[in-house]
Formats: sequence, structure tokens, C-alpha cells
Amino acid sequence: MTDVTVIRHSVGGEKFEILVKPDPALEYKLGKRKDISTVLVSDEVYTDSGKGTRASTEKLLKAFNTQDTNAIIEQILRKGDLNLTTDQRRKMIGEKRKQIIEFIAKTYVDPRSHLPHPPLRIEQALEQARVSIDPFKNTDEQAKDIVEKLRSIIPLKSENLLLEITVPAQYASQSYAILKSTGTLKKEEWQNNGSLKAILEIPAGARANVIDRLGSITKGTATVEMVK
Repeated sequence: MTDVTVIRHSVGGEKFEILVKPDPALEYKLGKRKDISTVLVSDEVYTDSGKGTRASTEKLLKAFNTQDTNAIIEQILRKGDLNLTTDQRRKMIGEKRKQIIEFIAKTYVDPRSHLPHPPLRIEQALEQARVSIDPFKNTDEQAKDIVEKLRSIIPLKSENLLLEITVPAQYASQSYAILKSTGTLKKEEWQNNGSLKAILEIPAGARANVIDRLGSITKGTATVEMVK
């Protein structure tokens, strides 16, 4: 059945399985859904769902220290491995791949030019290095591991810049939120007229993005200069 998949969880050498609906189960694993009843195909716990072998009360009690089926199922849902459908895996890997490329482009630069590599060049390097993407693994953590594999193909260096930024009063509060979310504020000075002067530390590859976002909010009235 295409509308059913499995979540597997091992405890103390014993394997347990529950049957779930693919898309609702994925939403639950991603924190987008909380109602367990909309995820389950049944409230049975199996040791082998393919053969229809249900887990005995004794095995469940030994593994989970409870006979509360709802509590056991919730634990399997949270900690177990979801068997993704082919379409789900393809979409998730594609989305994670884009996130990783964006992270690398914003965080690393070509040490020869001190400019970020174009996303297409990073994508080509991923293909050349035959990098495997884990759809569930944290983007930042995964990207850092991937960068080590890419360095033999394209030069990558993590570099930080200091930017001196001045924002007119009417755009200062909006811009301040942007600055806080894009880097580390090393210094901030609120002027008597309400304008903001700040020193912002960012990854070198994020420079263009910061300038674009500030320009959009301030209608081009903010000034951004590199601190040497």
C-alpha cells in the first residue's frame, strides 16, 4: 500500500515497528504536526510488521518499562527511523541540498578572490565529489563536513568581515533586527537623532546579502563600509 509506511525503533536489541501514514508521519518528525492519531494507521506495535507479528506484552514492558500503548507509540514516533517514500526522500534531499549550497555560499569564500563561489559552482562540486545528503541531519553541521570533501575540488575558506554600518533614524529599528539576525554586533551606537551606527561581524560570503537586505529596507540610504 502506498499510503502506509513504517517507523522502526530498536531498544535493548529488540526491534519494534509501527505503521504510519507517510506524509503525516514526516510532518510529525519535522515538528509540523502534533496529533498522533492523525499519523497512525493502527495502534498496534509490531516486531515485524511485514509478517504481521505483534510485539508481546512482555517485550514491550521490558523495553519501554510501561504497558501504556500510547506512551510506547509516542516514543517510537519520536525516536524511531521513518522509512521515507521514494518521493519524500527525493524532495527532502533536494531541499536540504539547496540549504547546504546556500550555507556554503554565505559562509565560505574563494581565498584567492575573497568572494563567494557561485551556487552553481558549489552544486557542480557536490556532484563531482559524490556527496551524500542526509535529509534529517542539521544543515550547518552537515555542511561543515561536506566542505572538507569539497576542498580538493574548489578552494574554500571561512572568512569573517567587519562592516561599519550607518542607518538613518526612520529605518534604524527595522535594520537593527536584520543586523542581529545576519551577524554579530561588535558595537552599536544610537545617535541623538535616532540614527544607528554599528560594527557588524559577518561571514565574508554573506556581505552581498546583508547589503541587499539593508538597501531594500532603507531604500538605499544606509551606508556600509568594510573595516580594515
